[in-house]
Amino acid sequence: MISVTKLLGGPAFFGDKLRYDSSSSQQKHGTRTGMGPVVVWNSTKTCNLECIHCYASAKKRAFPGEMTTEEGKAMIDDLASFNVPALLMSGGEPLVRPDIFDLAEYATSKGIRVTFSTNGILITDEKAKRMKEIGVTYAGISIDGAEPRHDHMRGKKGAFQETLKGIRNCRKHDIRVGLRFTATSENIGDIDAIFRLVEDEGIGRLCIYHLVYSGRGAYLSGIDVKNDEKRGFMDKLILQTDKWNREGREIEVMTVDNHADGPFIYLWLLENDPERAPYAYDLVMKNGGNRTGVAIGAIDSFGFVHPDQFTQHHIVGNIRERPFSEIWTDPHVALLAGLRDRKEKLRGRCSTCKWLSCCNGNFRARAEGAFSDYWESDPACYLTDEEIAHEAAEVMA
Repeated sequence: MISVTKLLGGPAFFGDKLRYDSSSSQQKHGTRTGMGPVVVWNSTKTCNLECIHCYASAKKRAFPGEMTTEEGKAMIDDLASFNVPALLMSGGEPLVRPDIFDLAEYATSKGIRVTFSTNGILITDEKAKRMKEIGVTYAGISIDGAEPRHDHMRGKKGAFQETLKGIRNCRKHDIRVGLRFTATSENIGDIDAIFRLVEDEGIGRLCIYHLVYSGRGAYLSGIDVKNDEKRGFMDKLILQTDKWNREGREIEVMTVDNHADGPFIYLWLLENDPERAPYAYDLVMKNGGNRTGVAIGAIDSFGFVHPDQFTQHHIVGNIRERPFSEIWTDPHVALLAGLRDRKEKLRGRCSTCKWLSCCNGNFRARAEGAFSDYWESDPACYLTDEEIAHEAAEVMA
């Protein structure tokens, strides 16, 4: 994740210390000092929607063999002993699990920060109150554009208004909301509507997701934003974030799943406001880039462990056979070992890029989705050949 707000000199928010600590770029062995990775738990494959871009290929039906409540508690016990700082409860739709709040409460009682990734439709006033009572302080809720666009991508007429109710219920009970917007060529024209929604609803965080070609999203690579259009989109996002910063608004703007954004923001500042550029450069170099298999991992609803939530076809173990902490720290798990020392494995533009130390090869799932090669270049990198060349970049830096 890239904090556009932070790189532009705006206020600090929770998580910045993890993203921009001086040790971030040194992480190689799947743990920070005395701390395990952030874990995404895809708690169920069942969902109340069937969104066209779902990375988990969730469906409106039950899936036999998913983890039980007791297995969920055993997982949480292990994560707590492993000093996992945060557990992101996702899906499918996590709120369709009848025991999800019991498990969330159990995790918070063990000192793990619990957040939810949800479509928001099932967050009633009563459920938002319960979330607050058990210590859930944040919910990431997806909006795909203005109302018609959102309903189309979610496959349900009325989904936008139902999600808006969920957002308002969270706000009523002082649960911070992160509005999540996955940018595609079909909805980037709605970004102004998203900016207005953030302001009108008092939403404290906007997360702009780059499309990852995984799950049903694997079939949508053709509607990914073209690389030249991404540059214009990022220009607009930078200007909007700067405006909010100048106005003193407490709105955190993040981009997710494309670490080319960090160098791009630095280079943008170098051209448009060079006095601010060194500060951004320092943060970009500290970040460490993509942390799949390093500082983030995933467990699915059947107990299978994955390098991240987007690479569910790559399995590195199962917590029904041995604990997550053992799997994650096992030096003989080849894929995890490769991700923690990936630079020599990368091919194409990524292998020779000036920004490799701060990008770490970007998103492997997207490279594999595009080229059927896990170590190929990420096709979503929109930096020009000149911008990634060592000689040119060194002069700029």
